Amino acid sequence: MKALLVLEDGTMFEGHSFTGPGETMGEVVFNTSMTGYQEILTDPSYKGQIVTMTYPLIGNYGINDEDVESLRVQVEGFIVKEYCPFPSNWRAQKTLADYLKEAGVLGIESVDTRALTRHIRLQGAMNGIISTEDLNPDSLLEKLRAFPGLVGRDLATPVSCKKPYLWQGGKRKQVDKLSSSVWEDKERPYKVVAYDCGIKFNILRELEKRGCEVLVVPAKTTAEEILSLNPTGVFVSNGPGDPAAVTHVIKQLRLLIGKRPMFGICLGHQLIALAMGGKTFKLKFGHRGANHPVKNLSTGQVEITAQNHGFCVDIDSLAGSGMEITHVNLNDNTLEGMRHKTLPLFSVQYHPEASPGPHDARYLFDEFIKMM
Repeated sequence: MKALLVLEDGTMFEGHSFTGPGETMGEVVFNTSMTGYQEILTDPSYKGQIVTMTYPLIGNYGINDEDVESLRVQVEGFIVKEYCPFPSNWRAQKTLADYLKEAGVLGIESVDTRALTRHIRLQGAMNGIISTEDLNPDSLLEKLRAFPGLVGRDLATPVSCKKPYLWQGGKRKQVDKLSSSVWEDKERPYKVVAYDCGIKFNILRELEKRGCEVLVVPAKTTAEEILSLNPTGVFVSNGPGDPAAVTHVIKQLRLLIGKRPMFGICLGHQLIALAMGGKTFKLKFGHRGANHPVKNLSTGQVEITAQNHGFCVDIDSLAGSGMEITHVNLNDNTLEGMRHKTLPLFSVQYHPEASPGPHDARYLFDEFIKMM
């Protein structure tokens, strides 16, 4: 089934749907990971985006029930060079096509993903529309003008959990009321409240592995409610959209910083920076993949990291905030990590839970434990 991708600058790419008919809009971005497409599809940080995979063959190991990072497919659309309809892996339970069909997400193949990626690198990430139903470029471009884009939009609140829950061995146990009696596991010494701005399950797994009992709370939760739980530490999660638009979380973080040890990842890192008086800006085409080099300034070591973000913290805006730079990106020298000089507070822009990706940065979870 023929499909057409039209970008906001009028550039067109032809392809074929491997999931049936449909039409979808979003910001078109690319991910350079060679594996991990299931984790990418279910990462809430991709809400509002159409993801292009640069690796040419996708779907070859199928889909299973374990390798998910949230309860649903989060991407708006999926673009690949070549789809593999016959997966071969002992863990495979269904095909990628069936998985996307069940989620109602459009997937297309036979697209020149190399040309598309190069165009985005040169011109920047831009909005796009994919359709099998309307193959008129002018008509699609007119529809695309109605898409609001990501700048200025709070997409974290819509993907956040609606009610708090305890994470217990990979399962969610809903909590009806927040109080200091919410904690159940006396064997786990660290009681961590995690702000859900689009949290990935592997973050929760990594915290649980290290003796944490984790309570995940909605993005609208107040600082007063969190402090009433008497937690050992506070975690601020990854998530989608423009960090500057998530004003309610920024406001609560200002009230929490310094009162409990705090660790932030990705969007959480950006929100902490904004709470400390910093500023964020949109990158030209973002960092998305499992192979980004980051230098740890305190050790001099280079970590290969997993990343997924389109916004970044302005390093210069943190002057006078008490934050010191701990990590920088070796591709473009942007800020990748920071720590407060006196308060128990640190954050990183990348994804140390590495799902998918290398494990070079998992030590950061151990740093959080030491801080608590």
